[in-house]
Amino acid sequence: MVPAEVTSEPGTPEKGRLEGVMQGLSDHLRTTLAWSWKGLSKTAKEDAWEKEALVRHDILLPNERSFHAAAKRNNLDIMEQLVEKKVNINAMNSMKRTALHFAVGGNHLSAVEFLLNHKARVDIADKHGLTVLHLAAWFGSLEIMLMLVKAGADQKAKNQDGMTILHFAAQNNNVRIVDYLIQDLHLRELNQQDEKGRKPFLLAAERGHVEMIEKLIELNLLTSEKDKEGNTALHLAAKHGHTSIVEMLITQWQEINQPNEDGETPFFLAVAGGYKEGSKLLLDAGSDINIPNKNNINALQIAIQNGHTSLVMFLLSEDIVLDQKAEQDSPLHLAIANNHVTLVSRLLGAKHNVDALNQKQQTPLHLAADLGNVELVETLLKAGCDLKAVDKQGKTALAVASRSHHSLIVDMIIKAERYYAWKKDHKEKNYDSPIGPALTFKQDHSLETKQIRSSLWKLAYHQLKAQEWRKLARSWEFLDEQIKAIEEQWSGSKSSCEHGHRMLLIWLHGILMRRENPERRLYEDLVKAGFPELAEKIRQLQSSTDASSKRCAVS
Repeated sequence: MVPAEVTSEPGTPEKGRLEGVMQGLSDHLRTTLAWSWKGLSKTAKEDAWEKEALVRHDILLPNERSFHAAAKRNNLDIMEQLVEKKVNINAMNSMKRTALHFAVGGNHLSAVEFLLNHKARVDIADKHGLTVLHLAAWFGSLEIMLMLVKAGADQKAKNQDGMTILHFAAQNNNVRIVDYLIQDLHLRELNQQDEKGRKPFLLAAERGHVEMIEKLIELNLLTSEKDKEGNTALHLAAKHGHTSIVEMLITQWQEINQPNEDGETPFFLAVAGGYKEGSKLLLDAGSDINIPNKNNINALQIAIQNGHTSLVMFLLSEDIVLDQKAEQDSPLHLAIANNHVTLVSRLLGAKHNVDALNQKQQTPLHLAADLGNVELVETLLKAGCDLKAVDKQGKTALAVASRSHHSLIVDMIIKAERYYAWKKDHKEKNYDSPIGPALTFKQDHSLETKQIRSSLWKLAYHQLKAQEWRKLARSWEFLDEQIKAIEEQWSGSKSSCEHGHRMLLIWLHGILMRRENPERRLYEDLVKAGFPELAEKIRQLQSSTDASSKRCAVS
């Protein structure tokens, strides 16, 4: 049986070039040879299609089909019986595979020996250009390879991707076979680029095969050449998180900051993949942390975009540039767009510009308000962001939240606007206003304010007439754009009551921030605003509520 870890066929062609992928390859063949195509995951429906295709495209005679099956199972008795019946031992299925392909792919030494003794052809390539020698190199059977070479197999054959037996052996970490090819057969000319421009050394680095890399270096087959995408072996090892390979290669590399065709350095690729240890190794070896790719995206941005929190923390502790050109989203914008609340806090703690602009001239608050993310808006508001900044359309973050019908965000921004305006006006006075964790612009659900919040709800829904809340709001110096933003969220016939209630809660927030008595201030302000009857009703209601509370406490 083939080792369970083998899950893809060597030299798999691009998906777009597959001719009838797998041609209905049977379950038995997939499990015995593990010839499933790299990067192609099959659904149950596709599995069923393959089985149907196998029947539809089967070009073998019954005896030939049985002969193939016997070769897969290493069943020499049946193979012998079928040979006596003059079966064509070189018969090819719809994929142009012979019994020898299956015997070699299954590492069935006795079946291979039987077929070679009966003059099985060793020069047949399947639809993808794979010969039996390629399979021997891939599956790592030196004994079978020796038999095939002795039988005259073409040692320099390439598959349709330009891969030789040296590529296959290197890609699958078959050190003994590489040693045999170079030391015994002297086939150094096999160390050439495939169709993707990759030499065996690059394939071994991409797979993370430490033993193979050591062997290829020993055989003087190390190369710093690039493939057609501009990747060196160091790029590929860094991209796939093969730290041991990275550690080995950085001692051999002079141009550690060399970019590939996409402008990505090995360090950038390690960060993009979330490989912290490899990133540290490359940085310690002299990688430039601030080199962006050709799209002007740097390592910090790609780490945030991909959600690699620990790497972001690492980059922030190093000499990483926080400010980014306006044609790209700043790291803070990216963290907000990807809902990384922790990273937003970390970036602000690292002195990231809280009012950085993106291409649409949006500040981070514009973006968070548009997304309706309460936690992110709270973080930005507490950081003291510019509440008056406008985007390309001339809209503030408040207008953006209002347009998107995020009423909670609208109320939070108005609370912040009023709080910071008051704080600015009273900066010379020693007011005991909350700071740090105590400062919040979220909705209040505390038990301490339950009673006054209940009074405000009754005021809005049962005592203030329609639109009278506006008069009260203006007496409290609510701005026209703030009143407009509150009214933007229409919810039916009770909208006016709801708008008034929200305005009252915003007012309450300011009173509490200033450490004032809300009941007394409400009474006084209602009188000043021209609502003396309402003020008296609320005072009487408050008195009766207090008396009731005292009686309950005594009893």
